[in-house]
Amino acid sequence: MPSRKIVLAKGELYHVFNRGNAKQPIFLQKRDYQRFLKTVSFYQFVSPPIRLSKFLILSKERRVDLLKNLTWNDKKLVEIACYCFMPNHFHFLIKQVGDCGISEFIGQIQNSYTKYFNVKRERVGSLLQGRFKAVRIESEEQLIHLSRYIHLNPYSSFIVKSLEGLKKYPWSSFLSYLEDKKVDFLDENIVLNLFKNRGEYQKFVFNQADYQRELEKIKHLTLDL
Repeated sequence: MPSRKIVLAKGELYHVFNRGNAKQPIFLQKRDYQRFLKTVSFYQFVSPPIRLSKFLILSKERRVDLLKNLTWNDKKLVEIACYCFMPNHFHFLIKQVGDCGISEFIGQIQNSYTKYFNVKRERVGSLLQGRFKAVRIESEEQLIHLSRYIHLNPYSSFIVKSLEGLKKYPWSSFLSYLEDKKVDFLDENIVLNLFKNRGEYQKFVFNQADYQRELEKIKHLTLDL
């Protein structure tokens, strides 16, 4: 596997993304998205004592105790500022907190989710493309524009037909930005602190929505030539 072109540095923010092998879907039903959310939540921490698959079959009391210990230790690999999960790919806007945090985090969630997906569908082999992509965020302006791009993905790809539909899309952090809906692994204030309030952020996102959708249409037309 070729070496990564950029170094992933502690304390820096990155756009991290990957997609299904040969652009195949990686989420086929609601349960798949839900499992991926659980996977992200579990592997944000440094060195969980057991695998997620084992954790999920513990009693409720054992699961609560284990999560409390992980939370109290507060040793995280990453901090997640925003995310969006699409049928054949995912996006994160993410800060590296621990040494090699992003590589370890993405490696763990991809391996864990692939095992789940393969067992459920009785398949073998890779599910995602080999090496995830990462782009460093170099300014606050780039940070807010990237968060908008990520949150608009379901709309620009016509998965949701309207901006009202985008506000209800369940597999991104956008709803948490708008309504203070708590997601245990999300720190939306990394972005929201750059706006007066949540309403201002919504205006910022919606102002670019149709333009981004047109760009997406042009990209697909070009790729089809």
